[in-house]
Amino acid sequence: MTPLTPSNPLTPATPLTPSLTRRPPCTLLRHGHRVVGTYVHRPELPGTVAPRPYLHPVRTLGGVTVTGLRPAEDPAHLGVSMAIPEAAGWNQRHLSWLLRDPDGFVEELSWTAGGRQLLLERRTVAVRSLGTECWAMDFTSALTNVTGEEIALGGAGHAGGGFFWRVPRRPEPAHVFSADGEGEAAVYGRPADWLALATDDWTLVFVGATGDTRADPWWVRTGDHPGVGSALTWQRPLPIAPADTVTRRIVTAIADTRLSHPAAARLAAQLSDRGAAV
Repeated sequence: MTPLTPSNPLTPATPLTPSLTRRPPCTLLRHGHRVVGTYVHRPELPGTVAPRPYLHPVRTLGGVTVTGLRPAEDPAHLGVSMAIPEAAGWNQRHLSWLLRDPDGFVEELSWTAGGRQLLLERRTVAVRSLGTECWAMDFTSALTNVTGEEIALGGAGHAGGGFFWRVPRRPEPAHVFSADGEGEAAVYGRPADWLALATDDWTLVFVGATGDTRADPWWVRTGDHPGVGSALTWQRPLPIAPADTVTRRIVTAIADTRLSHPAAARLAAQLSDRGAAV
């Protein structure tokens, strides 16, 4: 996945004390008394890695980290985030909180290029309980065109854009399967109601929770660059008319064990807006 490239590097704020220089502003997500995710809404990163808000670390209820941050081979991969391939240079910036609770938040963000605001995003992230060994992250992004003219997200030849989850590298790659296939070749670049990555330590089940989200192809890698994305753009631009809104919703179950295909399907049925039809 190619992340958006900001037009201007983000200038770090002046630290109040030396201990804060490596701790940008963040919001903690909790499941009961456990911290299961950290959301960095004003990252202090070089412009070369497309600074944008991201979630890292995200953990299972047992404390296992299931996100990766700026690996050497992909320094622009930032945990769980939203990105759009765009050669002109788009910058994503936190504007305000509409709601911020221990188990979730609603945020407004601005997407700009060349000093001009193109999109206003309303992002909702919520923690959902699924028992003692599993929880779910409910991630919704609503992008509104505020330019007064049609714009296009992505571009020809881009395979990606949208929601992306970088997972840590492992000696043994995760097993990938979906509602419709098994193995990376069988699921890459194809729509599916849900997709899972399973290891001996954890399983992630990514569920398209709206019809438009389910229609987007999945980007998935399990080897040297492991991660999963729900591709908002795929080989062609996505046009948005003036004042129109594009909404995508991914609900991700995060389990402390290796789940079988039937178990992942049952979780997906709980988390989809189509219920047992998944």
